[in-house]
Amino acid sequence: MARPIWKSDSARARLDEWYERFRARVPGAESCSVATRHGPAHVLCAGPASAPPLVCLHAMRTGAAHLLSEVTALAGPFRLVAPDLPDQSVRGPQLRLPLNTDALADWLFDVLDALGLDAVNLFGVSWGGFAARLAACARPARVRRLALLVPAGIANGSHWKGLTQMALPLLRYRLWSSERNLRRFLAPILTEWDDTWGAYMGDTLRDLRTDLRIPPLATDADLAKLTMPVLVLGAAHDISFPGEAVVRRVRAAVPHAETEVLAGCKHCVPTTPAFRERLAARLGAFFAG
Repeated sequence: MARPIWKSDSARARLDEWYERFRARVPGAESCSVATRHGPAHVLCAGPASAPPLVCLHAMRTGAAHLLSEVTALAGPFRLVAPDLPDQSVRGPQLRLPLNTDALADWLFDVLDALGLDAVNLFGVSWGGFAARLAACARPARVRRLALLVPAGIANGSHWKGLTQMALPLLRYRLWSSERNLRRFLAPILTEWDDTWGAYMGDTLRDLRTDLRIPPLATDADLAKLTMPVLVLGAAHDISFPGEAVVRRVRAAVPHAETEVLAGCKHCVPTTPAFRERLAARLGAFFAG
């Protein structure tokens, strides 16, 4: 077992409180624990048990509750199933799996096997997009449809540009932890300021250990394995995973994929009611086939 992602007991308590705040936004959310080869895994579910399952994989340094709070409109036509990913969530296994093997995919399929789920719809955001793509490449027959939002592991932005845009604001925020300095730090990645998300991300800077690993890029051979229906949404102003580059690569390697570059969006897409409605409509139509 790796050391925990939180820095202290008080940090863990704050992160756990945040998890519950986001969970409270998810009507009828249910928790369960399932067995995997690496020990128990926490899963958050929402929506009718009789509805088709939609497995949702969250971004780094967040959790299942955080993602489900943004897609609650899908918890009706679908049974949302969201595991807390290893080494990325306060509720997830404190376990650092290698990123250059199928270990993360194997862990996910352990979770799905324990839940009795065979072929599923799969949706991943950012780091979760990397995990979803990895799983779909490892066992294509187990993924009916695959949707990725600002996914890691397909095309990277300039590391130097990201460093220069965020390093100085981060240092300023660490020295003087004001909301103004937090906004400056998050400006390159947040499309629009959100008080709840902004405050949460400010606490993660204090409470979470830094993980400098960058998911490795998929090879063309990897992407060619995505024979199921695929939807990829990139963000036009994403400094981490530039939407144009992501979509260009997917179009070349997965010609049947649906793609879109979200105009005006940075890596953290809007959390407004209007954008949530738009995203849910796009995902709902895609997964409904």
